[in-house]
Amino acid sequence: MERKRSVRRQRRYERSFGKRCKEFFRSLVAFLFSNVGIIGLVVGYTMGGAFMFRALEKDYHLQVKTDVANAEKVAVVEIWNKTLTMNPFTEEEYRKMLEGQLMKFQKSIVLSVRRGYDGSKLSYSEQWSIAGAFLYSLTVITTIGYGNITPHTMGGQIMTIFYAIIGMPLFLLYLSNIGDIMAKSFKWIYANVCLCRWCPGVATRRAERKKRASRMMYYSYEEESYGSEQHMQMEDAKSQRGLSHAPSETTETGDDEESETSSDVQSVTVPITVCLMIMVGYICFGGFLFCKWEDWKFLEAVYFCFISLSTIGFGDLVPGDKIIGHSDVDEVLVDEVFELRFVFCAAYLMLGMALIAMCFNLMQEEVIHKIRTAVKTFKYIFRCNR
Repeated sequence: MERKRSVRRQRRYERSFGKRCKEFFRSLVAFLFSNVGIIGLVVGYTMGGAFMFRALEKDYHLQVKTDVANAEKVAVVEIWNKTLTMNPFTEEEYRKMLEGQLMKFQKSIVLSVRRGYDGSKLSYSEQWSIAGAFLYSLTVITTIGYGNITPHTMGGQIMTIFYAIIGMPLFLLYLSNIGDIMAKSFKWIYANVCLCRWCPGVATRRAERKKRASRMMYYSYEEESYGSEQHMQMEDAKSQRGLSHAPSETTETGDDEESETSSDVQSVTVPITVCLMIMVGYICFGGFLFCKWEDWKFLEAVYFCFISLSTIGFGDLVPGDKIIGHSDVDEVLVDEVFELRFVFCAAYLMLGMALIAMCFNLMQEEVIHKIRTAVKTFKYIFRCNR
């Protein structure tokens, strides 16, 4: 008997442990795809991609720089040897010799650029540093694609495909969740700050809104009861409607301020001009920052912010030496470090794309609200004219 009881206790314990594992896994997945977890997922996924692509591409990039340095030494040695063998020394022959050697060296440089050479020193892999690889990973999942940093190894190209397949839906999920939260928060701020009770003209707008709502309710009820065969049923429906509206008016006047403000927040729509002002202000703010960080002109910085946030990403202007920091001590290869400005650059892009998604969401609500109001008003006018 004691053995049977112990076996039952073990089974119960095993089942409870399995259930605990399932609950823990469910809670972990729910947290990861929550509003806070999705930000951590995107940042962690981008950091993981940065270290992965750096490990895959850094040695190849250093090898390309080594080949360029060797080609430069070979060109100098050949020019010197042919200079010594030229006897008698004539200007035309020397010019032809130099043109041939420079053309040969130029072709080798063009081939090296196609292989990923960026013109930096041999002692530092600026292109595939931690900061550069992070920027590449961010441009992949955000579909910006500047094109200044591209993988050239087979492993890097294959991993870019799988990295983008997982990263792009993850970033779209981030945009939808964070954009929705930002839209709700901004609607609350707009309703409580820009549409407060003490602002001029707000009371009249609220009264007009209530009148329009009552008219729309009257019309919707008339449209539902239109076409009924018996006149008595319509009269009963109208009387019921009048009874249903009577207490609602008293409750509207007797509601607290909190309930009224909450209903206003749910029904409020942000004007399109306000959304456009937010986007223009954010782009100009980023233009001011990049103008100081990159030594660009203000117009160039604004152009870069617009191209980046709209995910066009031409790649003619990209964050460069002022964003990615490095140090060469005694010309020994050292590890790169993140500068605080580069963190702000990545945060600016991620927050800016979420802000653009928020503005598009608010503008969509405003357009839909105006279309519905116009259609209902047109139907109401047409019905009254009949």
